[in-house]
Amino acid sequence: MLDFFTIFSKGGLVLWCFQGVRGPASAATAPVNALIRSVLLQERGGNNSFTHEALTLKYKLDNQFELVFVVSGPPWAALVSKCFVFAIDCHAVCSEGLSGRGLLRLGKGRVLREVSSWPRVGDLGLRASLQGFPGATSSPVIFLFPAVTSTVKQALQEALVQILQPQRRVDVLRDVMDAQRHRRPYVVTFCGVNGVGKSTNLAKISFWLIENGFSVLIAACDTFRAGAVEQLRTHTRRLNALHPPESHGGRPMVQLYEKGYGKDAAGIAMEAISYARNQGFDVVLVDTAGRMQDNAPLMTALAKLIAVNAPDLVLFVGEALVGNEAVDQLVKFNKALADHSMAQTPRLIDGIVLTKFDTIDDKVGAAISMTYITSKPIVFVGTGQTYCDLRSLNAKAVVAALMKA
Repeated sequence: MLDFFTIFSKGGLVLWCFQGVRGPASAATAPVNALIRSVLLQERGGNNSFTHEALTLKYKLDNQFELVFVVSGPPWAALVSKCFVFAIDCHAVCSEGLSGRGLLRLGKGRVLREVSSWPRVGDLGLRASLQGFPGATSSPVIFLFPAVTSTVKQALQEALVQILQPQRRVDVLRDVMDAQRHRRPYVVTFCGVNGVGKSTNLAKISFWLIENGFSVLIAACDTFRAGAVEQLRTHTRRLNALHPPESHGGRPMVQLYEKGYGKDAAGIAMEAISYARNQGFDVVLVDTAGRMQDNAPLMTALAKLIAVNAPDLVLFVGEALVGNEAVDQLVKFNKALADHSMAQTPRLIDGIVLTKFDTIDDKVGAAISMTYITSKPIVFVGTGQTYCDLRSLNAKAVVAALMKA
């Protein structure tokens, strides 16, 4: 008895759908759907046999006419042979039926069925009967298959979302509370090239931490760029204006630790961490000088700062606006940190802050590339000019924007 037989094109046309045994259409369509996802989309070769749950399918790919034939039902030898002979005769479907009046022909010009329009996979399949096979009935059976294009799109979306959610997930608030239980400050070091917005986004993260009830000490370790300390001093003043000490028992929620210019950045960071521990600050945010990844002296100084102070989190700050250039910067930054570190196992980048994310619309490919190449999560994205314009990355929204482009 023939359990199931269908013909569909690789482009998505259902040419024939037949079910010899009465039952729900899903009993046959579910295995075919699984065959499409697991075998056909991945172009796997092999023995042309596929088993899903209790149903075993035999399938044949015709590359010349780009057709797929799927059959199920014992005895295999005679049945498969007969179905594939029928499949060869059905070549007229493509050569004449699709280009002509829509006639579905078998062999020597015998018309099986005339159709007014060809349904796409996912629409109503052709209602037909298959004469000459054991157990065939004259009653039509309707099948629903998912569109190949929608299946590919769904698989691509799931893969991209998985890329943007790497194995290590950085939960800053949880880690800060864990550090509190151990009576020590949680230390975050910011690094990146010049002009990407490290200090500005450090201030945004300070505001976010204060909003969540944590006190912050900002360590001014950019002793190279003129105006860097003054910029942080201005941010500190504004943040304390938004969260005045009077609202927190007379204690300022954010404070700046600075020693001026021309000093050793690693030493300043060490002193700031010690000061935060003694004064009971919850978080230390270490600002560093912007530097190009090929500047050996500055990269050596950064590697020293990270090795000496062992921060809990090292964040690379990059611009979404520059596209794949940010990917190149991140890769070379990691390599430079490894090359210039004196440690046996050098400390590398733990996560990414992507700035100016509001300026790229649907051009989000750089975000996916950065995460895929480094396996590091995007912890925050900057979306504007105010302290509130800081977001966690919504992987599904990013992928939706990319697929819409």
